[in-house]
Amino acid sequence: MQDITNSLEPLRQKRGISATALAEAVGVSRQTIYAIESGSYIPNTAISLQFARVLGVRVEDLFSLPAEEVRTEQVALLPGSDEGQPVRLCRVGERLIASTVSPLQWHLPSGDAVMTGKNRAQIYDPDADFSRRILIAGCDPGISVLARHMQTTGVEPIMAQRNSTQALALLKSGSVHVAGTHLESNAGEIGRMFAKNSVALFSFAVWEEGIAVAAGNPKSLRGVEDLSRADIRIVNREKGAGSRILLDERLKKLKIPVAKVAGYGNFAAGHMEAAWQVKTGAADCCIATRAAAAAFGLGFLPLVSERYDFAIKKQHLQLPAIQTLLNTLNRSGFRRELEGTGGYDARTAGERMM
Repeated sequence: MQDITNSLEPLRQKRGISATALAEAVGVSRQTIYAIESGSYIPNTAISLQFARVLGVRVEDLFSLPAEEVRTEQVALLPGSDEGQPVRLCRVGERLIASTVSPLQWHLPSGDAVMTGKNRAQIYDPDADFSRRILIAGCDPGISVLARHMQTTGVEPIMAQRNSTQALALLKSGSVHVAGTHLESNAGEIGRMFAKNSVALFSFAVWEEGIAVAAGNPKSLRGVEDLSRADIRIVNREKGAGSRILLDERLKKLKIPVAKVAGYGNFAAGHMEAAWQVKTGAADCCIATRAAAAAFGLGFLPLVSERYDFAIKKQHLQLPAIQTLLNTLNRSGFRRELEGTGGYDARTAGERMM
């Protein structure tokens, strides 16, 4: 018998459903329930789907194969590289060399066209077809990991760097396929902005957001309470950004006027840009994700764990490219890489939230 683990019993008990009640709802015997829970019987697909429906979970939440064995190898890290950062590997002679991946683009940006007027663009390739693309507005740098995994399927995500509020506004106007958001209540904000039941919400990942500081925390920052110190200068995010909202809430709770926070009026357009200013010394700290801090080898003081979601209009859910996106969110390879970049918990990736 194939080694399959199941969580039927704990999920059933968590929902207060007896084995008899579950058996009646699914159409099997109580003995079958006990056999499945003990691991001596593996149900077919139809019954598994019935269990998932009754318990309100996904089939993969109930039944799973053993975890894939994690491959590790001895590598040589190039000088100037830092531990804890993503690396690219290359075989050089007998050694496997690891080179840190720069979060900056040290090359000219690629494009499909150049703007020649207010609403005109000169397209480089006259035969280019842009139908196998989806446009995602968001601020999570982890979307780049999703993009790499999706490209292997022939679907190319195009990223528009926007904060949560801006991304949802673009979705409402019909300008993007997907809006990434990490506002305090994603579902609440969507309910306010969109017609009832017109938008679906899917989890991308749970991330940590906090204060990114220079490596080693040379100014001994302890938390938001230290941002009013005379020797501390921050770089902020623009109005509407989830990071800006988090900072404002914490300052208000601590009764710290924004006028006392040096750099409050200096803005960076995204987590990576904010972290880069800390890396270069242009600012002492910023509010960003742990992943952004790790990409530049910065220190990190966690403030909150929150879920980053994808909002998609229901009319687009059956588009092949959107189905590819949702399938990719459930791939173990994607989840493993996203979690390896630092501070992400991808266990809920692809789970529908509303």
